[in-house]
Amino acid sequence: MEPDAFYHGGSETLQEAFGTRELAAHLARRYVTEALEDDHVRWIRGADAVFVATVSPDGQPECSYKGGLPGFVRVLDDRTLEIPSYDGNGMYRTLGNAAASSRVGLLFLFPELPAKLRVNGISSVTRDAAGLQGAEAVLRIRVEQVFENCPRYLHDPATGAHSAHCPRPGYTPPEPAWKQKPEYDQLLPARTATEEGP
Repeated sequence: MEPDAFYHGGSETLQEAFGTRELAAHLARRYVTEALEDDHVRWIRGADAVFVATVSPDGQPECSYKGGLPGFVRVLDDRTLEIPSYDGNGMYRTLGNAAASSRVGLLFLFPELPAKLRVNGISSVTRDAAGLQGAEAVLRIRVEQVFENCPRYLHDPATGAHSAHCPRPGYTPPEPAWKQKPEYDQLLPARTATEEGP
């Protein structure tokens, strides 16, 4: 995806300030797609949770955890996802925002996989939940942007151990593996050799 279609002025200003403009452009072009890849489909079909970010018509953000059995998020095709809405507290803040404003951002974490997957798209809400056991409505997402995030700050869900990459007093975190790939040799700002960026 072209950087100017993925970033806005706020992001670009910070990229300039921290010296990551070329790195960010490279990541957008190489790793941001407009559809789910095969690995993404497999991961989502095995996921038992997703974080859903929406925004109200007056610009107030909202983030909600949605959980279910593995496979509860349906992948209809590489551009369409469905998330069932189960019985809840009756506030309908996520669905209400999605119905009113349509923009949605999803964050998938996978207990058995050191990966974070972000999906942005356009949402719609339907009360036709046929085929989704226990659902009273469905949040349907038309995928527009898909990208993986560096997983270095993920803590170990099995042991509870904190990530070795988390900064702490008297400790130098290891460099993440992705920064050591040749494709980044000319893209990383000089400071990353001794300190972490934003």
